[in-house]
Amino acid sequence: MVTRRTLRRHHLFRPDPAIAQLYLYTLGICAKEFGVQLHAFVLMSTHEHLVLTDTNKRLPDFLRRLHRLVALGTKVLRKWEGPVWDHERPSVVRLLTERAVIEKMAYVLANPVKAGLVQRAAHWPGVTVLPQELGRRTWKVQRPDFYFDARTWPDEVELTLTVPPVLQGPYTDAQIRDAVALELTHQERLAQAEVKKKGWRVLGSERIRRVSPYRRAKSFEPIRGRNPTFAVGRGQGQAFFAAVAELRAFRRAYRDALERWRAGLRQTVFPAGTWAMRCMHTAPVDSG
Repeated sequence: MVTRRTLRRHHLFRPDPAIAQLYLYTLGICAKEFGVQLHAFVLMSTHEHLVLTDTNKRLPDFLRRLHRLVALGTKVLRKWEGPVWDHERPSVVRLLTERAVIEKMAYVLANPVKAGLVQRAAHWPGVTVLPQELGRRTWKVQRPDFYFDARTWPDEVELTLTVPPVLQGPYTDAQIRDAVALELTHQERLAQAEVKKKGWRVLGSERIRRVSPYRRAKSFEPIRGRNPTFAVGRGQGQAFFAAVAELRAFRRAYRDALERWRAGLRQTVFPAGTWAMRCMHTAPVDSG
């Protein structure tokens, strides 16, 4: 699951047809270019959430390209000076179990409800998907009439949702949609109760469309809190401890390999999962 926020939580992605077209077009361009499978996503006014599979091990390239194009298009559309995205790097969370994938897809869809913006996920007026669309919705998006030069960019891009490969064995596509729908209902109820407890007033889709894109979100949000690298889902204690052990082992192996590399041992093999050293310095990486 990937998350990235706008600079100082400005509402630069306020839902409207132009921002939706820009985001879906660039998402389609980049997914095709880097072989990324998209499973679920939502574009909130101040941030994005994506659940995807990186089939070609090029996720950093995909995110760099996507965020650059979205930022440049947004600057033109909103007449915005300066950065669009927050300076923090994107949050990338590996979903290590079937339960985690289902929960996080539902989390993505429930995000507008958790933020107190709408009563139900289906009411969000911006870019989102619904459980019944998972694995079978396709968008055909025309090239925006701003920023993208007709001589360079295609007139139309096709963007299709796919089912997460990790779920295709244990579940049918219909069962996946049912599982996400059930989890979404659960998360919506929790979010509605939390909104009521806090005394928030639900904004509603009509008022959301009228919010200035130059305003900043005012709700409290901790700065530089925990940024997890993986998720296993509820009740997955054994998987959690196994994932912690695997992550610690990777970091130890990476530190050891980096020390040998810096000492001039260019035949040092880095552990599987190493990206920057492989792509930027052609360091050998364990295929495991």
